Amino acid sequence: MRVRKSLTAVAVALVAALAAAGCGGSGSGDSGKKTVTMWIYPVIFDEAKHRAFWDETVKAFQAQHPDIQVKTEIFPWANRDQALATAIAGNKGPDVVYLIPDQLPKYARNIEPVDAYLDDAAKSDYLDNVVKSVTIDGKMMGAPILTSAVTMMCNKKVFEAVGQTTYPATWNDLLTMAPAFKAKGYDVTAYPGDVKNTLNQTFYPLLWQAGGDVFSPDGKSVAFNSDAGRKALTFVKQLVDGGYVDKTLLTTLPPTEQTRIAQNKVACLWHSAPQEVEQFWGKENIKVLPPLTETKQIGYGTVGSLAMLKGAKDKKAAGEWIAYASGADVTKKYDTASSFFSPKKSAGTLFAGDPVLGEQEKYVGVTTVGPLHEKARDVQGVLAPEIQAALLGKKSVDQALSDAAKAADALLG
Repeated sequence: MRVRKSLTAVAVALVAALAAAGCGGSGSGDSGKKTVTMWIYPVIFDEAKHRAFWDETVKAFQAQHPDIQVKTEIFPWANRDQALATAIAGNKGPDVVYLIPDQLPKYARNIEPVDAYLDDAAKSDYLDNVVKSVTIDGKMMGAPILTSAVTMMCNKKVFEAVGQTTYPATWNDLLTMAPAFKAKGYDVTAYPGDVKNTLNQTFYPLLWQAGGDVFSPDGKSVAFNSDAGRKALTFVKQLVDGGYVDKTLLTTLPPTEQTRIAQNKVACLWHSAPQEVEQFWGKENIKVLPPLTETKQIGYGTVGSLAMLKGAKDKKAAGEWIAYASGADVTKKYDTASSFFSPKKSAGTLFAGDPVLGEQEKYVGVTTVGPLHEKARDVQGVLAPEIQAALLGKKSVDQALSDAAKAADALLG
C-alpha cells in the first residue's frame, strides 16, 4: 500500500535523510572513492524489481569505474517537486535526478547541461522529438532514458456490440459515429474535464492536432486563444452537448473502476495508457490506433531523463554515470521492464510481439511532450477551469479562451 505523506513531511524527511547520510553532492567518502548520488522514482511498478534493476546497474558500472561509488535513492512520486526544491535550497540535493520535460524549465538554473558528458554517437542516437523534449536554449538538460506514446485506443467489445466495423482516424470520424453508439447506450469517448487532470493528455493533443500551440514561439505570451484553440474546444463541446460522453467526468475525478470506462460502456479514449484499462477491457479487446488527425496527426508522450544538478561536486564522475545509465544497453532493459519505449534509434522495436505496446511503439515519433516553459503548469492552472466552464455551458468558447488568455498572460508578465 502506498502512503501519501504531507508535502512538508516528505521534504523534511528527504533532506534529513541525506544530511544524516552525508550524501548531499558528490565527494570522496571514507573509502576514497568519488561518490555520485541519484534520485529516481518508481518507474518500474514492482518496487523490488525496480530496486534490483538499479542495484545491478550500479554494480556493473562500478566494475568499469572502481573509483566511483553510486548511491541510488528511490523516492515516491508524491510531492517530488517540493522535496527536490527544498533539498536544492538547503544544498542537500542529489548529483543526478530523474526529471520529466515540464520540470526541466523549472530547474533549468540548477541544471548542468549534459551535452559535454555524452559523446556524439550517444547524442545522435536519440530520436529527434526526444532531443527536442529536453533541449532548452540549444542545450540538453537531461539524458533521456525512456519515452511513451499516448495514442488513441478503442474497445473492440463495444464496437462489436454497436455493429461498428471501422475505427475513427479523424475528429469527424468520431463525431459521425457518435450517435450510433449513443443509441445503443454507449459513450463514443470520455473527456476528463476535472481541473485536477493534466491538459497534456486531454485538451492539448486536440490543440496540437488543430495546428495550434500553448505558447507563442518566443514564449512571452500564450497562443491557445486562436482559431485552433476555438476549434479544439468546440470539438469537445460538441461531444458534451451531444450527450456522447459521461458529463460527470467534467467535474469529478473518480478511480477508473468507478467509471463507465471500466463498465465497458466507452468506445474510445485518447487520454489513457493501456495499462489503465487492460484489467477492465481485456488486453485482447484493446485496439490501438494512431493519434487522431485534424490538421495534424500528433499525440502526447512523456520523456524521462537523467539530469545533473550544478551542485554536483564531481561533475566528471556524475557525467560518467549519466552516460552509462542512459546508454542503449541499459535503457533497453529498463524500458522493457517498465513497459516504456526507447528514446534511442538503435534500440529498434522493444515490443514487437505485443499487440498493444507493439502498436503504440510505432507512434513514438509523432508525439510531443508539450511546451518547455517555466510557467507551463501555472498556465494549465488558469486554462483548465475556463475549459471546464465552457463545457458546462457557463461561458462561451470564445469567452472562456479569452479569459484564460488574459489570466495566463498576466502570469507571464
